[in-house]
Amino acid sequence: MDSDTLTGLLKKVAGKFPDQRALSVSGKFDLTHARLQELIERAASRLVSGAGIVPGDVVALTFPNAVEFVIMFMAVIRARATAAPLNAAYTAEEFEFYLSDSGSKLLITSHEGNAAAQAAASKLSIPHATAALSAADSDLSLSVANSDSVVDSVAELVNDPNDVSLFLHTSGTTSRPKGVPLTQLNLVSSVRNIRSVYKLSESDSTVIVLPLFHVHGLLAGLLSSLGAGGAVTLPAAGRFSASTFWGDMKKYNATWYTAVPTIHQIILDRHSSTPESYYPKLRFIRSCSASLAPVILSRLEEAFGAPVLEAYAMTEATHLMCSNPLPEDGPHKPGSVGKPVGQEMAILNEKGETQEPNNNGEVCIRGPNVTKGYKNNPEANKTAFEFGWFHTGDLGFLDSDGYLHLVGRIKELINRGGEKISPIEVDAVLISHPDVAQAVAFGVPDDKYGEEINSAVIPREGSNLTEEDVRAFCKKNLAAFKVPKKVFITDNLPKTATGKIQRRIVAQHFLNQTPSS
Repeated sequence: MDSDTLTGLLKKVAGKFPDQRALSVSGKFDLTHARLQELIERAASRLVSGAGIVPGDVVALTFPNAVEFVIMFMAVIRARATAAPLNAAYTAEEFEFYLSDSGSKLLITSHEGNAAAQAAASKLSIPHATAALSAADSDLSLSVANSDSVVDSVAELVNDPNDVSLFLHTSGTTSRPKGVPLTQLNLVSSVRNIRSVYKLSESDSTVIVLPLFHVHGLLAGLLSSLGAGGAVTLPAAGRFSASTFWGDMKKYNATWYTAVPTIHQIILDRHSSTPESYYPKLRFIRSCSASLAPVILSRLEEAFGAPVLEAYAMTEATHLMCSNPLPEDGPHKPGSVGKPVGQEMAILNEKGETQEPNNNGEVCIRGPNVTKGYKNNPEANKTAFEFGWFHTGDLGFLDSDGYLHLVGRIKELINRGGEKISPIEVDAVLISHPDVAQAVAFGVPDDKYGEEINSAVIPREGSNLTEEDVRAFCKKNLAAFKVPKKVFITDNLPKTATGKIQRRIVAQHFLNQTPSS
């Protein structure tokens, strides 16, 4: 059973496919599975003997999408410590919150450093180290460790399924992020689930388009590929670029990619304005982390000739909960996030009673991939794990085929005078307008109804879309009470660092603005 640890699984894979490509930085270098394992073991030894890291310590990592991050992340968990990846774009105040909340003992950055992170670490008296992979001898140096003195100091360390390996914060809809500890067993269970539903193997290859400090890019893109013996390419710039994406996909024989809807739309827009001479033959395209409008799904399939599989995931489930299957395993239903993968799922009402098919309730899960609880947050844990299930906070229903359909976040449902409106449903209508590139519906306070529905829309390039056009289109396609009262025509929408559009943030952004038509 891969010893029920992610480190055990990756070691086994390296033994099975030692000479196959595991990790590339586009146009720079490639590492095989065996070489990657060697680098991880050596870096783990340096953490133990040079930086004094002991099992249970938390190590914060802030990097672009770089090979150093991959090696150091794996080295930290190999040393039985906990990796806490952080967004390099945080302010010093944000770094201070995350470093202190996680109880970090060491901050590791790229060779270039990160001024805001270092300022926060210094204030909290947390030591800082840099990691750099030299191209010449492809060895990784850690600034706190003398490479000559490193013996095999992790050889005796045995990873345990209960080791807390990853510490992330929820991006959730609450104002204060909650800390989510994830174990080796959580990680390996999720990797197995992702690998099985998409049939990932050593012949698969992908290009990472999402940040690796987030569970989607880290688990679905990177770790599941490595855990299947497949290959991963990191863009040379250390982040997604629409102009290099297809070049990398072709050069490295990619067979699939996973992204958030925002990135799929950027890739589609690029295809419309600057199409490639040809596109690689992909097994599938995956979409996750926010709902994908059915019209975008069909445009992607048409443009790139591959099935688009929508999935459903969250940090507390170590990413994957549900996915639409590959074509040979069953239909994929546009508008549905598919069937549960590797875990139990139930739709419960407020009394904890299981709902019949096609009846709405809260989506609840349990399984080996689910966190055992939030860190130092007994109040949140009491609510989240009521009735012996983890409560996702999402409202949805399972259809008679067992496919999950999401109605929205329970907290994001718009209650207009007692009529409950799913913003996801309104999004899908807005985005189906031929002149709309991106759209989001959200609730705002209203004196008469308690809440009213508004929306923000980014028009397609070259269109003269007005607020009235959008409202007229909605009136044809939605019940009157679901038609947005105001439509903001804009050229950008506020997003989180992972490319997610959070309705709460969008609502705040537009709250005191007047729509322009």
